[in-house]
Amino acid sequence: MPQMLLIVEPPGQRAERGRAAGEAVYQRMQDFAAQLQAEGLLLGVNSLGTAARRLSKRDGVAQVWDGPFAEAKEMVGGYFLLDTEDAAVALAWAERCPAAEWATVEIRGVGPCYT
Repeated sequence: MPQMLLIVEPPGQRAERGRAAGEAVYQRMQDFAAQLQAEGLLLGVNSLGTAARRLSKRDGVAQVWDGPFAEAKEMVGGYFLLDTEDAAVALAWAERCPAAEWATVEIRGVGPCYT
């Protein structure tokens, strides 16, 4: 199963960083993606916005909540989807990820929910 590196960051961090520092951090992440691409490991990558909506459906009735969600202590800020089934390879790349310096990089296999 492919491996995903989830970037889990504090929710206010982007605003606190400011635009210039944010652009520098983003460039580092783009460079990291280019390294993964050069190794033939990158299946997908994207940054995620801070605004969110949640939906749950019970007994046929959908309920939607608009974010941001005040109770959240962290947010998923983006991901790298790697073309490797080897969790050790994914862990090694997570250690090289620039976001590990200011966020947490969570490694998860991607596949059916029954595995």
